[in-house]
Amino acid sequence: MRIVLITGISGSGKSVALNVLEDTGYYCVDNLPPALLASLVGTLCEEGTQALAVAVDARSAASLATLPGDIRKLKDLGHDVKVMFLTANTHSLVARFSETRRSHPLSHELHPGQNPAARRTLIECIQEERERLSAIEQLGHVIDTSELSANKLRGWIKDLVESENAPLTLFFESFAFKVGVPQDADYVFDVRAIPNPYYDLTLRPLNGRDAPVIAFLDAQPSAEEMFRDIRAFIEKWLPSFKKDNRSYLTVAIGCTGGQHRSVYMAERLAQYFNGAERVVLRHREQA
Repeated sequence: MRIVLITGISGSGKSVALNVLEDTGYYCVDNLPPALLASLVGTLCEEGTQALAVAVDARSAASLATLPGDIRKLKDLGHDVKVMFLTANTHSLVARFSETRRSHPLSHELHPGQNPAARRTLIECIQEERERLSAIEQLGHVIDTSELSANKLRGWIKDLVESENAPLTLFFESFAFKVGVPQDADYVFDVRAIPNPYYDLTLRPLNGRDAPVIAFLDAQPSAEEMFRDIRAFIEKWLPSFKKDNRSYLTVAIGCTGGQHRSVYMAERLAQYFNGAERVVLRHREQA
């Protein structure tokens, strides 16, 4: 059975991810206590279910500690298990809870004898949740949704689902340093040393996928040298990630605004590796 476990920080988009998987044919269960995972898988296997997606959150604190072992047991039984861990920075999470006017799931927890007036603040809930989930964050592919719209997240989840049969998926992601480094990056490369098309008024409104910007950067020796160096680094270390049975490797390429140089470089790298590897290309700051 194909099994996708969706976990992460509340407000980071787990419901969006679960809905995408449901639309692609997965049997979906939300907020399942990890202790019930093995019995659920057994029951659905008997019924002939081929694909299962389960969302797990920090409210199942008592059984979260067993989740890594549960995953290993399922893999030993021959199931294809993948984990998606969604996260976002605290500023984005606070804004989302404010917009939806919903309370954090942990805000309703009270210690025995505790006065209801002493409930955790939203910031305290987010910090507590990060601590509870820290041990399982490294179990799978981390997706930083801080700067993502719900629609863009849906697209990224679909890319992940489509890559599920590949031994390793290589993600190239462009981003803007002025917005922040993606938390889901395995490697981060800074291409701000390359001449910036932004200072050419005819190129400023364009991006790194447009022909005039490509021509400008193709003419820069430093851009070609940077491309060769990043390409060589990935080619050298990619076999090690495959031997380590990694399912995903995210390479983030950053420039100042995430519009020209990082987009150009991510596009070139994706084009080079596509075919030899399963490649997914993402531009965080682009619509």
